[in-house]
Amino acid sequence: MPEWPEMETYRRLLSEKIAGARITGAEVTRIKSVNVDEQQFAAGTVGSIVLYVEQRGKHLVFHLDNGNRLLLHLMLGGLLYWSVDEEDKPDRSVQVALRFATGTLHFIGLRLGYLHLLTAKETNKKLAELGPEPFDKRMDEQLFRTRFAKKKGKIKTALVDQSVIAGIGNCYADEMAFKAGIRPDRPIPDISEEEWKKLYDAMKEVLYNAARLGGYMEMPLFKGDTLTGGYNANCLVYDREGEPCHVCGTPIVKEELSSRKVFYCPSCQQKG
Repeated sequence: MPEWPEMETYRRLLSEKIAGARITGAEVTRIKSVNVDEQQFAAGTVGSIVLYVEQRGKHLVFHLDNGNRLLLHLMLGGLLYWSVDEEDKPDRSVQVALRFATGTLHFIGLRLGYLHLLTAKETNKKLAELGPEPFDKRMDEQLFRTRFAKKKGKIKTALVDQSVIAGIGNCYADEMAFKAGIRPDRPIPDISEEEWKKLYDAMKEVLYNAARLGGYMEMPLFKGDTLTGGYNANCLVYDREGEPCHVCGTPIVKEELSSRKVFYCPSCQQKG
């Protein structure tokens, strides 16, 4: 499932393609992927200009000049692809397509995800329960610690809770915990002041580097895209079960925590 670095990568790259561009056509091939019928979707989008693309946690928000918003959540399996002609169309199942004069934005794999046409008020209401962004200007070490103050469970469970901090999921929670030297299954009350600082610093470093490298998405956003997916080869522990730790050489362990995959180094990360 795409997380903060993946959606931030999409935001940056898409802004170069469609910010200021007019939507000339809209096709919906899976009605469950949107929240209105195809005619309403086209009426609310076609002819409008994409003012800008905003990233909010694991969401993208396309701000249109007619006052509407398109709220995207890719969920598990969702991808985006920008093509400039029919020959470049992705060989994947496309649920929604937005056409522009310079190309088409394909929304792929929206079986669990969605692209909803909303008003500004509806969008704000939909996103109201999200916590602050990892790189919010107010997100200093103290605010970071405060977000977990009422939590009593395991640290990974809280890290992936979107009401605590928006945008962190399975992959980067494990990557952050490794960087901070903390086991993902550590009880929150057992984490020391020094470890909170390490975890805060790890969040900033891991997410920044992952976004800089294009996240871990499996498919380029467009033909010739060499950025998207660049973090795949740089994962510290995630999806590396049995491989040697980059720091100490100990095999990476995979376990389950609250039905989620958890990867860690049993040597470098302290259980407490």
